[in-house]
Amino acid sequence: FAELHAAVPGLPLASSRVLPGIVLRRDFAAYCPTDGELRALLVTEPLRPALTASGVEFVVDSEGQYQASLSWITKRTEALMKHLRSNNVKLLLSSVKQEEVVIYYAKLYGVSVVECLSSEEMALISEITGVSPYAPFGGNTDREITETAVVTFCQPLLLVSNRCVHIGFTSVSAFQPHSLILCGPVDGVNEQHAAALQEAFTMLQQLFRTVDQ
Repeated sequence: FAELHAAVPGLPLASSRVLPGIVLRRDFAAYCPTDGELRALLVTEPLRPALTASGVEFVVDSEGQYQASLSWITKRTEALMKHLRSNNVKLLLSSVKQEEVVIYYAKLYGVSVVECLSSEEMALISEITGVSPYAPFGGNTDREITETAVVTFCQPLLLVSNRCVHIGFTSVSAFQPHSLILCGPVDGVNEQHAAALQEAFTMLQQLFRTVDQ
């Protein structure tokens, strides 16, 4: 329930509504508008490649070597973004903050990026879509990307002064997620209404579980 509702203070209760899909309460790090169905990729690590493995010391003997290393990183990042785009990936959903070079090439190749998703949000998206996070540097980076989720729409959503991301997913199960936009004059009222609704949903779950048995 926490990931499927958003409380918006400062508006009358009558402004509350139910929206298809999920609402992520953060702004796009990069937004590239697109029409129709698209593919999304979940990632849990930075897409800018590291020069060495964890715990390995990297020694640079000259400024030229350092600049060459930076150039290699930049080219590798661009190649990865081109590879994502060639696999029709137009949305990255990341649990970590990506570096500026990733955002730059994402915008260049028409890939939207949403960063800093919580573990609960990532788990919810995985449950809806049936896909696991993608590991870009764990093997052959030229292989076909199959760990993609089908997204029916992806667009900005403004809730008073808060910029959010509104996404619709094609679910792999009977679960069709919808998000509750709960409005009220102040935070305290919204919290009371949210708690009451959560208790009502819990009661309905228990009721249907009893009927099924």
